[in-house]
Parts: sequence; structure tokens; C-alpha cells
Amino acid sequence: MTRTTHRGTGDARTSAASTAGPMRAPLAIYLNDHLLGATSGSELARRVAKQHAMSAAGATLVRLADEIAQDRAALLRIMRDLGVPVRRYKMGAGWLLEKAGRAKTNGFVVRRAPLSSVLELETLRLGVEGKRLMWLALRAMTGPQSAVLDDGQLTRLLSRAHEQADTLEQLRLKAAADVLSRY
Repeated sequence: MTRTTHRGTGDARTSAASTAGPMRAPLAIYLNDHLLGATSGSELARRVAKQHAMSAAGATLVRLADEIAQDRAALLRIMRDLGVPVRRYKMGAGWLLEKAGRAKTNGFVVRRAPLSSVLELETLRLGVEGKRLMWLALRAMTGPQSAVLDDGQLTRLLSRAHEQADTLEQLRLKAAADVLSRY
């Protein structure tokens, strides 16, 4: 499937916005829901990278956090190019969701629970899988809206999501083995 990018023409954006109202259109709902997840995931990735900065995986986690933030920015650009309004409350909900995830009861009041890293890496891994599925869905789009999508960019984002998933899976398995083997 080859697409040419027609940025700046406005044709697909006008068509996208006029079909069912800019915020009731399934595409707008879908992308804003993914933006919620991307915001939460970006916050979590940043926190995990900071917590493990001095560990053997520190540099890898910092790189992943940077990439996840870049992917969120790419989603925002795609939404802009498609004429999809950003729902700020979705971004706020994503931010709050990540903060609320810290408040789980884990039996440890002052310090992190041993399983925290495993669960955080699993959450990041699931988020990357959701992002990969979104990039695939955008590549499958047809019609006038698809004309503004850059197939090369989506291919690069997909490739990076695969690499992120592989890296997170390796880190997750190591963390799980370290924690679960103790007990």
C-alpha cells in the first residue's frame, strides 16, 4: 500500500471533520483514546527510567522513555494532520492514571515492592503493543483521510514499536526471574 503525503492541502482534513463531527467520528475517539494511553505510558516510562537510572538497564530505559515520548509526539502530529482535535481531558486522564497506578497497595509503605519493576515493565510492554496495533490500524485506513498519512513514517513507527516490545520483554523476563526466583 503506497500513500503519498498531501500535507498542507487540507482536503482530507476537511473531509475528516465534516463526516460525523470532529469529536464523534470514530477516528477522533480512537486516536484520543490512544493519546490517553500514550500520555500515561510516557509518564510511566519516564518514571521507570529515573528509578533505574543507576542500574545496568538504566541507559536502555532512558532510551525507551525518550522513544515513547517521541512516539506520543508523532501521534499528536498525526492527529493534527488528520484534523482530529486533541481532547485535553484525555491527556489529563492519562497523566492522572499513571499517578494513580503508584497508589496500589503492595504491602510496602516506604519503599518499592519487589514486584514493582516487573509490573511496570509489563504495563509498558502492553502499552507498546497497543501502540503497535494503532500504527497498524492507521496503515490500514483507506479513503480521503489516509492521503495525509505518511506510510514511511508509519512503517518506521511500527518497526520501532517492535524493537521496543522486544527490549521490554527482555527486561521484563530478567526482572521477573530476579524477583520470582527469590521466593
